[in-house]
Amino acid sequence: MASSNNVTPTNCSWWPISAMDEDGKITDGEESEEPAAEPKPFSKDRLVLYHWTQSFSSQKVRLVINEKGLICEERDVSLPLQEHKEPWFMRLNLGEEVPVFIHGDTIVSDYNQIIEYLETNFVGETVAQLIPDAGSPLHERVQQYRQLLDGLPMDAYTHGCILHPELTTDSMIPKYATAEIRRHLANAASELMKLDHEEPQLTEPYLSKQKKLMAKILDHDNVNYLKKILGELAMVLDQVEAELEKRKLEYQGQKCELWLCGPEFTLADICLGALLHRLKFLGLSKKYWEDGSRSNLQSFFVRVQKRYAFRKVLGDIHTTLLSAVLPNAFRMVKKKPPSFFGASFLMGSLGGMGYFAYWFLKKKYM
Repeated sequence: MASSNNVTPTNCSWWPISAMDEDGKITDGEESEEPAAEPKPFSKDRLVLYHWTQSFSSQKVRLVINEKGLICEERDVSLPLQEHKEPWFMRLNLGEEVPVFIHGDTIVSDYNQIIEYLETNFVGETVAQLIPDAGSPLHERVQQYRQLLDGLPMDAYTHGCILHPELTTDSMIPKYATAEIRRHLANAASELMKLDHEEPQLTEPYLSKQKKLMAKILDHDNVNYLKKILGELAMVLDQVEAELEKRKLEYQGQKCELWLCGPEFTLADICLGALLHRLKFLGLSKKYWEDGSRSNLQSFFVRVQKRYAFRKVLGDIHTTLLSAVLPNAFRMVKKKPPSFFGASFLMGSLGGMGYFAYWFLKKKYM
């Protein structure tokens, strides 16, 4: 029986093979030819993470897993294809979003609880400790910045900058995405209602998702609200800039690489690095640090991008959108969706990739 703080105990035999694809995954009705899993460290039970590559919480969890050097199966749950709204996934975490982490018979479907679980259960001399021991001088500082950075409304920044590109500079998101996201947001409520009728036993989580969705639409499309939270973001980044300056003065003359809370790389640095990567993607980097106003922040971003875990999980900032669109387009074809939706999504995806490729090459070489 699988158990979680957020999930009713359930037999693991129903795990969603419908989400599996070419990366060692299969679709319904097919037999798995996947070889037996290799022995995993610390436990005979394998680690599995259900995530979406562009989900901000998923990215941070993947960064933690890779910084700790853990071997973990990753299974992509595409939000653009609305796989997180399918019954198998709703059963997995009762309507919560990705990521969902599975370790043996334990299912954890809350971002903060996943982080705590990883830090508590995977320790040792060869495993990076990302949260200093409670009571140590750095513990309170790391937790302070973890809470500060995790508390930022990243969904609002992301959706708001897509819907209001006039507030960004050199965004990595093509212009067609604004119209696409408006169309998807408009259709999402009716899709949730349809699924609610088809799966009445899941009424509560479906309706909960619908209410959250409508609230997001109203807030994230409000340009005045967006300007307000971007102003608050500037104040947070000022605080981070000042903290980085303190580290320079505190360790002046010492030969060591400095991070946000000290010479050790911690969870606070993962939170900050992921934040800066997303802001760069949205077209906000010139506003917040590339204009020279926050030199310590700029130096931090350059250094954190060189780390192996960041290169593996986040990759090249210029190909972020392409890496999200291309797999979805081919998965849509493999799943054989209804003709109208499938054709419109595929054409939009391929058209968007063409636009993005042209835009990127023009910027780089012309």
